[in-house]
Amino acid sequence: MAQTQSGTAPAKSQFAQRSRATKIKDHLRNEWRLYAMLLPTIVWLIVFLYKPMYGLQIAFKDYSIFRGIANSPWIGLEHFENLLGFDWSALGTDDPFWTGGNEQFLRALRNTIYISLYSLLIGFPVPILLALMFNEVLNQSFKRTAQTIVYLPHFISSVIIAGIVITTFSPSVGIVNTVLGWFGADPIYFLTRPEWFRPIFIGTTIWQEAGFQSIVYLAAIAGVSPTLYESAVVDGASRWQMMWKITLPSILPTIIIMLIIRIGNMLEVSFEMIIVLYQPATYETADVVNTFIYRQGLQSGQYDFAAAAGLFNAVVAFVLVMSANAISKRFSRTSLW
Repeated sequence: MAQTQSGTAPAKSQFAQRSRATKIKDHLRNEWRLYAMLLPTIVWLIVFLYKPMYGLQIAFKDYSIFRGIANSPWIGLEHFENLLGFDWSALGTDDPFWTGGNEQFLRALRNTIYISLYSLLIGFPVPILLALMFNEVLNQSFKRTAQTIVYLPHFISSVIIAGIVITTFSPSVGIVNTVLGWFGADPIYFLTRPEWFRPIFIGTTIWQEAGFQSIVYLAAIAGVSPTLYESAVVDGASRWQMMWKITLPSILPTIIIMLIIRIGNMLEVSFEMIIVLYQPATYETADVVNTFIYRQGLQSGQYDFAAAAGLFNAVVAFVLVMSANAISKRFSRTSLW
């Protein structure tokens, strides 16, 4: 009897495996069109996002373009020590552990954090406010016109946007200095003054992206049940009370998800616009990690050093998004995963 049971168990297992394989084949046969549509995206991910990861190893090598990636010697964390100024060999000794680091990289890192934090604090609420305002507009013609106007800058190239900014703040023909001249003020060379770069850059990025980002919140608002508003009207609630008590709490999960994504991209400051707008006179406040990588990698030919800076940037962004997701999951039960 025992021999019979031990003989039927493998047979059942093989039958279950064949059944599972048959289900997979049937699924692929029925849904092959969907997988064919997915194929270009998978190829794009492999070619442009995963394959370049092989080159990240030069961040830990003394890379030579003549030796190639595989034959360049390993040097461990030397590039990271030079960037951040950490001397690991000094641990446990009386020698200083921090030796100052690369001054240009630390300045770029500091500027990146400042610009990202200011953009987050000032720019993140703007799309939410726009969506709430659009939701309160009853005239559909005015609403569509206003939405088109605020969406439009997103579809303009960053280089063209930078050109508009340069013209607007020009000391000779710019509208800003023209208006200042009406009040007797002398022309200001805004884009050559370090203290003006961050306000101009942050204001420009908000103008360019806030309208388009408000689409996400408008979609979330459209999903709020109309019965909630009808009940509030019966109870005598005003438009302000409905917005504060119904709309905002209803779209709060969407706001949290967008905040987590935004925190994950904090160090990805708009490279194209900064590279056009900044100049050596404004490096003090305008130079960010991405422009530092561009100068070190493409202009100076220090590919390994630039790769180390880029890898450090990516690791910090990964830690930020993981931390933001964990905090959100802990306190609001809303998270990306």
